[in-house]
Amino acid sequence: MHRDFKAAMHFLNEGDDYLVVSHVQPDGDAISSTLAAAWLLGRLGKRFVLANQDPVPDRLRFLSGSEGIRSLDQLGTDVRFKRIVAVDCADYKRIGLLADRFADGAELLNIDHHPTNDAYGACNLIVPEAAATAQILYELIAESGHALDPSAAELLYTGLLTDTGGFRYSNTDTRVMQTAAKLLEAGADGYRIADRLLETMTLPQLKLLRLGLNRMEFRFGDRVCSMRITPEDMADTGAAPEDLEGLVNYARNVEGVEAGILFKGMRDGSVKASLRSGGTLDVAALASAFGGGGHVRAAGCRLEGEVQIDALLAAVGEALESR
Repeated sequence: MHRDFKAAMHFLNEGDDYLVVSHVQPDGDAISSTLAAAWLLGRLGKRFVLANQDPVPDRLRFLSGSEGIRSLDQLGTDVRFKRIVAVDCADYKRIGLLADRFADGAELLNIDHHPTNDAYGACNLIVPEAAATAQILYELIAESGHALDPSAAELLYTGLLTDTGGFRYSNTDTRVMQTAAKLLEAGADGYRIADRLLETMTLPQLKLLRLGLNRMEFRFGDRVCSMRITPEDMADTGAAPEDLEGLVNYARNVEGVEAGILFKGMRDGSVKASLRSGGTLDVAALASAFGGGGHVRAAGCRLEGEVQIDALLAAVGEALESR
């Protein structure tokens, strides 16, 4: 219903100027998809601006073109964009404050792989079975007829690598591996990318891991494992939001655990919950009930204090018991 590649190409061809955005606190797929969309727009002879509410994570700054992703302040207060390309945004609100820079009546192309995406664009290219938005962009570039160069291959490989957990998650299927092989053939340096993104850990990240492991709590017959990180932890360790990436997997990867949860306290008193399923538990459905979303085995939501934390944990327990 929302996987018309020709319609997406028509959207990209019919305009001249575009703003490319992704979700707040961008991850590997978000940044690589932003840059891959820009690469395609460049090949189509279009003008474009790249922006994100939050900075590019340091570990992703090696990607070609990442220095061109602007902050909100760099866009200027009077600038309004009429044609938008949103990549890897599961819902409109994940675009964040950048939505304030959209002109009245702006048209938006929504390219995403989250099954909870509600097709908020004027044109929607949503492929839930795709392992990453980068995989959709790989197919869109193929539809355009433009051959990949090594820089584009590196961008797309990064999105695939990060959203499959280094080709370890359940979304790693034959299509993913075939795409990865094509990207390596096109010049992506798989070893260098994996070494930087999977094997290298910052010191603040290591300190957060130590704190998180010390606070592990097990519930429901040890089938649920949760960890907590406070705003004070972030300040004391000098950690950036990107240093939390992958931390929840330590909870999920414990033998016998079916759901791993990371609770990150925010300065405004809310709590960001990241959920991972180690089996058949649908954490996207659980997150959606609390205003969030994501994938069956990886999802997130924002909670308002301890009452909602307890409610989420109770919902996880009920979901486990009802299967």
